[in-house]
Amino acid sequence: MYSHGSESLIKQAREIQDSELQKFYSRLVKLLQGKELGYEMVDSLQRLHLILSANKYIRTLPPELQKRLQSLLSSPAEQFQVLSSAVLRETLPPAAHSGNYSQENIVQLNSHAAALLLSQAGSRADVSSLCTQLLRGLESRQSEGPTNSLTHTLPILNTILTHNPECLTEDHVTLLSKKLVDWLRYASILQGGGASSGGFFTGPRSRQPVPIAELDGTVSGDFFTVLCVGQSFTEDQWMNVFSFSALRHWLLTYHSVSNGNGTADTAHRLQLSLSLSHSHSNDDRSEVDGSVVSMVSATSSSSRLLPPKERLREKSFQYCQRLIEQSDRKAHKKSDADLQKACLVEAVCILDCVCEEDASLVFRAFPCIKALFGRLNSDLSFARVLLPIAQFYLNHGEMAAVDCGSVWALVFGRFPSELFNDPFLAHELLRFLRLNLESLQLRVPQYTHSFPNLLKFLAWDSPAVVDDFVDLLPSLVTAGTAVELLHTLLDLPCLSATLVLQVRSTCLPISEQSGRGLLSLDAFRSTSFRGLFLFLLRGEAGSGDTIDRLSTLHELLVETADWPRVVQCAQIVPVLLHIFFNTVITVADEKLLAHLILVMLERSSLLLNIPKYNKEIHRVFSSHLLRLCKLHPSLVMDQSHELLEFSGATANVYSKEEIYTHVVWVLGEYLSVSCDSRCSVTLITSCFEALEAVLFEITSSVPPPGADCPAPRVVTTLMSALAKLASRSHDLIPRVSLFLSKLRTVTRGGSVAWCSDEEDLVAIVTRGEELWSLLKAPGVAQSVLTPPAHVTTPQWHRDTNVALPLRLRTLTNLTHSH
Repeated sequence: MYSHGSESLIKQAREIQDSELQKFYSRLVKLLQGKELGYEMVDSLQRLHLILSANKYIRTLPPELQKRLQSLLSSPAEQFQVLSSAVLRETLPPAAHSGNYSQENIVQLNSHAAALLLSQAGSRADVSSLCTQLLRGLESRQSEGPTNSLTHTLPILNTILTHNPECLTEDHVTLLSKKLVDWLRYASILQGGGASSGGFFTGPRSRQPVPIAELDGTVSGDFFTVLCVGQSFTEDQWMNVFSFSALRHWLLTYHSVSNGNGTADTAHRLQLSLSLSHSHSNDDRSEVDGSVVSMVSATSSSSRLLPPKERLREKSFQYCQRLIEQSDRKAHKKSDADLQKACLVEAVCILDCVCEEDASLVFRAFPCIKALFGRLNSDLSFARVLLPIAQFYLNHGEMAAVDCGSVWALVFGRFPSELFNDPFLAHELLRFLRLNLESLQLRVPQYTHSFPNLLKFLAWDSPAVVDDFVDLLPSLVTAGTAVELLHTLLDLPCLSATLVLQVRSTCLPISEQSGRGLLSLDAFRSTSFRGLFLFLLRGEAGSGDTIDRLSTLHELLVETADWPRVVQCAQIVPVLLHIFFNTVITVADEKLLAHLILVMLERSSLLLNIPKYNKEIHRVFSSHLLRLCKLHPSLVMDQSHELLEFSGATANVYSKEEIYTHVVWVLGEYLSVSCDSRCSVTLITSCFEALEAVLFEITSSVPPPGADCPAPRVVTTLMSALAKLASRSHDLIPRVSLFLSKLRTVTRGGSVAWCSDEEDLVAIVTRGEELWSLLKAPGVAQSVLTPPAHVTTPQWHRDTNVALPLRLRTLTNLTHSH
């Protein structure tokens, strides 16, 4: 909401009369005609922008004012460039302006004028026309326009191609490729301006050109790159920097727009590439006369035989190799060292692009990439540089037949285990995994077994990376990793606490305000419990599904339950569990699903005691237990012993209400001969007796100290399960009927100790009476409580082999005819 003052100004701007507006326009024109533009001009332009933007209708400015504002775009003061561009974007362009970009205007472009031109382009044809004019502007000599015209033109072109690459034609690709080759490879190797040795006779004539230098201070002996330094730079050197910044985007753009590689002769291209890698001479020249050519590393004359796009690819390859060589020099400043890392990232990415387009370059690039990896892999400060190298290995390692094991050991091993608390690396590594998910699953077997390490990113900073893991988790679920992955997800809060302890243990001893040290930190440092924490911090799967002393671990970490990182991590686990179970049913067989049910029953009581965490996990377990049993009813028979043991424990009624209710329902629903022929009367009787004992105990005694009364849903589910089992073994019907009649008799006396709410008690009694009535007719009870499949999922209206559809059609015809 706007403040009162702001709303008042907006209201005035919307209600301004046309006569007042015309007077304002006239005063503004007079101000623009003045020689000096001061604060009054700034204030007037801001008011004009408010008037134009506050109205929902787009206005047309007077031609004279429009012309003055357009000329203001080339003002030396950027403040007036910004204001005039903002004002003109709120107006309709003149009718004659549509698609008409004069060469004079193009030469004078700056970033704000370009934003205006792009906003006023009404169609793709306009954008294409602007792109054409910009490219023509690049053909003009640098002396014909302002010194900064080219440095503004290339970023504008890059913006246009980002939003509308379709405007490119083959001629555009050829022209810009030639210009990029010239800027990248043939920039001046002398510093801009000149250098003077000082003294009395210092003057323009005494200034001598000084060569550019490397970052370590030595004189550069090769062509200019972005990693060359000097006191000042020439225009073509600035264009070299701009070209390198836009190069990767340009390579990707023209490759996606026109696939010229498909028509080229691969063998001829390979022969040329090999000749380029072995012969160097100084016969090659710039596309533009007068450019300076580096005599030290002049390219082979055979490169002149290449088409413009392939020539750009070759020059890009050479430029990146030069950058990699320069990155090995010792920089004197930290900012220069950071620049080296950034340029390495871009250089490796560009090499990856050109190798994707021309596979023959892979064999020339790999020795350089392999050497770079060998130089950097021991220094984790280069982690963000090593990720593009990993991308290169992933894309081209198979073709080059190189061993990538050391690369993946670094990416999936040291990176997550040692740099889990680096947010930038976490983002880039997880983005790398998401972009290459299919390739990693097919080519990198280490990926699916690296989840204990990868989940450290999630355990450390759950809110920042949860979206990444929502996408990645299904790819980590396999038949071989499902059980261990389920345990790991449930222990994620413990892992979060352990990572915090690991970071704290490397610092000075941390004490609470009361002076008492953290018991969990002492336990982390203790050799007695070191094995528990080392298992949580393991780097890959396969060392075991879980550990035996989980309860001990939870006791050691009890004080971490309210730590912010641990709480945030616990909130994410239910979401990930849903994704896990939704995926595992697509990859697991019934044996594995039966094992997962056993894990759910065991882990329901082995969770870190975090408020609401246990209930959320039980809720997830319950919903997916029902789903698994519905898909595979035979799972109930496979795990009948464990399910009966779980349902026969009265303590579970009070501590695990959600999952206990669903286990009882599953037993009553699927423990039947119709679901599994292995089901016997003996098993039904055993299950009946276990549930009967629990129901009798909770309805005839007071709840344990500190526990609430059993939920009405638990009681009604137990009664329904007993009735279903009795309908399948009629010998049990008298026992159920006797209990239900006693229940009705006991509740007539008023309130009972096991149910504190009168409405709940009435609902329980009502349910008991319904079941008692059904069991009086055993045949009806079985049909109602255990209906066959064709009753629960009828398709009579679709089945043409029964009489009902024919009758319905007949009745419909009779109804419509009358």
